[in-house]
Amino acid sequence: MILADLGAEVVKVERPGTGDDSRAFSPMKGSESAYFMSINRGKKSITVNMKNPRGREIILNLAKHADVVIENFKPGVMKRLGLSYDTLRLINPRLVYASSTGYGQTGPFSEKAAYDLIIQGMSGMMSITGPDENHPTKAGSSIADIFSGVFTCIGILSALRARERTGEGQMVDVAMLDCVFSVLENAVARYMASGVVPKPIGNLHPSIAPFSSFSTSDGQINIAVGNDSLWIKFCEAIGREDLLNDERYGSNDLRITNLDSLMITLNDTLSRRGSKHWLNLFEKTGIPAGKVDNIAEVLQNPQILARDMLVSLVHPTAGEHTVPGIPIKFSSTKAAIKKSAPLLGEHNKEILVGLLGMSNDELSELEDEGVI
Repeated sequence: MILADLGAEVVKVERPGTGDDSRAFSPMKGSESAYFMSINRGKKSITVNMKNPRGREIILNLAKHADVVIENFKPGVMKRLGLSYDTLRLINPRLVYASSTGYGQTGPFSEKAAYDLIIQGMSGMMSITGPDENHPTKAGSSIADIFSGVFTCIGILSALRARERTGEGQMVDVAMLDCVFSVLENAVARYMASGVVPKPIGNLHPSIAPFSSFSTSDGQINIAVGNDSLWIKFCEAIGREDLLNDERYGSNDLRITNLDSLMITLNDTLSRRGSKHWLNLFEKTGIPAGKVDNIAEVLQNPQILARDMLVSLVHPTAGEHTVPGIPIKFSSTKAAIKKSAPLLGEHNKEILVGLLGMSNDELSELEDEGVI
């Protein structure tokens, strides 16, 4: 999806008849999956039975024309289909072949199946997410799937850049487990430095205070007091200058040590006024803060709208629908969502006849045989 947004021509190869599993994921908009449409915008779709010898030949011919092949089967599947990197590189040495899997091409778990939830648990992410150590919690978004896609995109772009220098393609091996482990950030650093296993602490920060969510009289807001100078401004803004003289809170380290009492005090103070009052005050005084918005509210956020982060598309059967925009902005070139997600096999003729040079009779024959 990211590559398509950035201008690549992306041809999605799907099973004849049913297509990608996510075409059946609810909620549906008409007969189309809203989920599928949201992450397959801008792509073209062809249907190919890769287990059929004639289907395999179609993929081999496509690989001759391609800059990049992306697959996310378990390791070994593409080899059994006769479509491994070692095979495809013989017919196209410039090919960048990206494999995004649960555990990667090597290691004792490489052939295991994986889903986002499984990886969030195994990576350690769930062990540091949630209200407390008794309730390990997955992130609300499928971050293992998403991070592996983002890292795969980075790998592909890097391999294409290397190809400009060497003239040769290469394989890009990305594992979901590696990706999520790599974004554990300070959790790994804290454990390696202290030997103490990090635990979930809700919306608190392990190293900075006050840096959390707070209840107001009508909702919740996030406040990030990232240093001692902001602490002074913060106490003055909320009318609690007395806290500046409290020896328990004289430095960030002391505030972390005495976090329980600090949170009780601050929540008591902030709960006396509404979110809008505090956010207006913090904006004037330079205290980083923001409302905890639900999805309906964030879709009305003027910053989101100003940055073109909501894009309306028209699908041939589902009609008009809205998807998140492109978060990367360029000063000269312009990324753009070219079109909505494709119908299943919508581009069979365009690709097989237009690109690969098949005749219309061959196309009909492949359809009759269930190859496409």
